[in-house]
Amino acid sequence: MARSEPERVLLAHGGGGQLTNQLIRTLIVPHLKNDPLSELGDSARLELESTSICLTTDSYVVKPLFFRGGDIGKLAVCGTINDLAVAGSRPLALTLSLIIEDGFEMGLLERILESIGQTARENHVSVVTGDTKTVERGAADALFLNTAGIGIRLPGVNPGLERIEVGDKILLSGTIGDHGMTIISQREGIEFESQLVSDCAALADLTCTLFQRTDGVKFMRDATRGGLAAVLNEVAEGAHLGIEIRDADIPVKPSVQAAADMLGFDVLNIANEGKFIAIVSPEAAEVCLELCRNHPLGRDAAVIGEVVASQGAPLVELRTRIGGRRVVQMPYGRELPRIC
Repeated sequence: MARSEPERVLLAHGGGGQLTNQLIRTLIVPHLKNDPLSELGDSARLELESTSICLTTDSYVVKPLFFRGGDIGKLAVCGTINDLAVAGSRPLALTLSLIIEDGFEMGLLERILESIGQTARENHVSVVTGDTKTVERGAADALFLNTAGIGIRLPGVNPGLERIEVGDKILLSGTIGDHGMTIISQREGIEFESQLVSDCAALADLTCTLFQRTDGVKFMRDATRGGLAAVLNEVAEGAHLGIEIRDADIPVKPSVQAAADMLGFDVLNIANEGKFIAIVSPEAAEVCLELCRNHPLGRDAAVIGEVVASQGAPLVELRTRIGGRRVVQMPYGRELPRIC
């Protein structure tokens, strides 16, 4: 009698035997198929067009695994692409490691793998190698993902904190807080009048457009954990300069702001998964803003402030709507756990 396919992941799927082989060949590879991956070697062989590359790695433990606007698979691909993109490279290839808890539903795993494959194809990257491990129930809270990514550095592009000067403008690619507030509302079962949706998206097409069509982009960072506040404080500290931003110019969806206010969160600290902050020269600011607004992922872009001279310790200051000022501090800890 033929054995039926298990409906859930078993510890034996990580044992390196027949079930492992079956999981890889019949479920994982079909969703991610490409020539380097199909060899199923211990490493992928890549022919690179450049000797200047960017390399990143990340892990994803988001809860819930599926959320409005994405899932852990889409998040892993987009997050890895974005880390490469803001470094001034064109993403090329990713690795994918799965840590799966005993008893995880095969149907859910297939949905996540399908999302990974679709997101990778849409963004012209390949998942070229990976690893699969299974752990006992309760050891991984269903599913964890780990990725690494390689990107080819764009010619003549070299963003860095050392290039930032007084007078440079701060460009934000869109509304903030969408991802973090979506995750916390779904996790806690909180419903708002306007449904919140994560901004999870891969930014490489937009960032490459900026880097290639203007030489005024001096620094770029995606605003994930810690949000806008964390990135700007890192910039101020790293460049030894002050930063001044204007509350009235920071794009926030009313539904996100209302949710943050109701739950007691500062929207400046909330994570994003499809937004970047760029420090650009004053001469390039309008061109960069126009390029962003002409792209689907940058329609709500805005110039929100500028780099200023520092009088003592570098600070990030917010000009409020009523003319006051407040210091924007680096978030102390994990305000929203398990958001990516």
